[in-house]
Order: sequence, then C-alpha cells, then structure tokens
Amino acid sequence: MTDPAAHTWSGVSRGPLRPGEWVRLVDAKGRKHNIQLQAGKQFHTNRGGIEHDTLIGRDEGFTVTSSSGGEYLVFRPLLSEFVVSMPRGAAVVYPKDAAQIVAMADIFPGARVVEAGVGSGALTCSLLRAVGAEGRVSSFERREEFADVARRNVTQFFGAQHDGQSHPAWQLTVGDLVEALPQVEEPGSVDRVVLDMLAPWECVDAVADALAPGGIVVAYVATTTQLGRMVETLRAHGEFTEPHPWETLVREWHVEGLAVRPSHKMNGHTGFLVTSRRMAPGNPAPRKKRRPAPGAYGEDYAGPRPADLADPE
Repeated sequence: MTDPAAHTWSGVSRGPLRPGEWVRLVDAKGRKHNIQLQAGKQFHTNRGGIEHDTLIGRDEGFTVTSSSGGEYLVFRPLLSEFVVSMPRGAAVVYPKDAAQIVAMADIFPGARVVEAGVGSGALTCSLLRAVGAEGRVSSFERREEFADVARRNVTQFFGAQHDGQSHPAWQLTVGDLVEALPQVEEPGSVDRVVLDMLAPWECVDAVADALAPGGIVVAYVATTTQLGRMVETLRAHGEFTEPHPWETLVREWHVEGLAVRPSHKMNGHTGFLVTSRRMAPGNPAPRKKRRPAPGAYGEDYAGPRPADLADPE
C-alpha cells in the first residue's frame, strides 16, 4: 500500500506534519508566516515563541498558542499562497494569471511545455503541477541570478531527491530562448510555449519552429505597447491563428450579515495575455476580415503591418 505521505511530485503532502516540511502560520489579524519545521527549534513572533515540536506529528488544520497567548492557524501552504510569499528575483506571475495560462493554454498531463523566462519560478510551479511527472517543462532564463532563485523556489515547493533533483519533468537552461531552444527541443516537438519576457515578439519564428501543429503559444506582457506588438507579430507571421488578447481582474466581496458589497480592494491589472494556435507549416491562417480604424497603422506605429495594409513599393 502506498504511504499517503509519500512524495508524488505534486507539491502536496498528506498525513502528519514532518520535520523538513514548510507550514504557514496565520494569526488573528491575518498576518502570515512560512516556516520550515525542524525538531528542537522555536519560531519567534511578536506574541511570543512557538515550539516546532508542538507542530510536528500533528495533522494540519489546527490552532496553536504562542507563549504570550497569540493564536495561530497551522496549515501546509497552498501553491497560490506560496508563490505570493516566495523569495523573488524577478516579479512573479500571480495566481489569477497562472490559472488563466494553465486553462487557456490547455496545459495537460504529459504535455511538452517551453517556458521563457523563468523569473522567480512561480509560473514554473503551476506548469509542473499541470504536466505531472510524465510531462516536460523546459524553462529558459537569460539571467543566472534569476535562475538560481527559481531553482530554490521550485525545490522548496516540490521537495528534492537525494541527488538534488527538484522535479523529474523540469529542465532549466540559462540562455537566450532563440539561440538555445533549437539545441534543447526538436522542431515540431513542443505542445505549448509560454512567453513571460520583455519582447516576446522577437521569439515568434523560433516558437513557430518548435511548436507542433495545433500547439499553443501564450504571451504574458505588462503594457499595451507590448500587447499590440505581440498580436501584430503573430498576425504578420501568417501561420498562427488570429491572436486572442485579454486580461483578468479579480474582485473580492465583503459579506457580514446584511452588509454584502464589493471589497474595497481588488486584484486589478497585473498583465495582459495573448494566445494563438500554430497552423501546420506551409498552411497560412485565414485572414480576419476587419476594417482598422483610421490612423491605426499611422506614422507613429512601429510594429509589423498586415500584408494587405503594407505600403506599395
């Protein structure tokens, strides 16, 4: 019989809390603390200390009282909680956007996924959980210092084997995607490509070569200028379907008796997403019939122009 606490590379543990595991303590004011359990150690708060030994061996989902009377909830951290509190080298992809990427890019168990750049590893964790141990996530990051942070975060969330391997489905390459991708992935072998970088339009040709017919590319960008450039580059390539751009806003609600109203704070704009599917090589995508607004491709426009609007030579 399989031990319910056995490591499954899902980032989820079951059974009693064990030394080496990370837990999240939440006080009455909602303040959160992530700690790694170690026998004989003590965690110090502004409400006194908490002995790790009082947590080890218990099932998560209980309260513990510190030496000065502070009460804390004790749970293992969820992935959505871990990524917003993880150490950062670069900005993280927040849970609302990671969920959209996994769903709208149709990341499935066993998928072969390319990710660039890896940043602090937040999106990497979601991709690895989605593809499972039988899939593959090939991550590319230009900066070694960001790659180091991502390695530590992914290892912290999923754990590590005795040889230090953080996840059997993960391969991290330090280098430029355009130069390194052909050396790592065979042409037409990739199911999904996720681009979280400053200028994803510069990678469209390399992505097209790597993607299998029907594969999906998704770009995560911060500004409307980046959004427009990426959409127009995919259109100009000719062998991607009409790009789908959007953003997601999340608003919490306050519920207290008859006082039911929107919360005063919300998760507003974090980034834009663009998805498109790869046509079979040599098969152009049908052009979307549209009538651009006057000036849409005027003198100030610096991106690629659709072929039917290009200036005659």
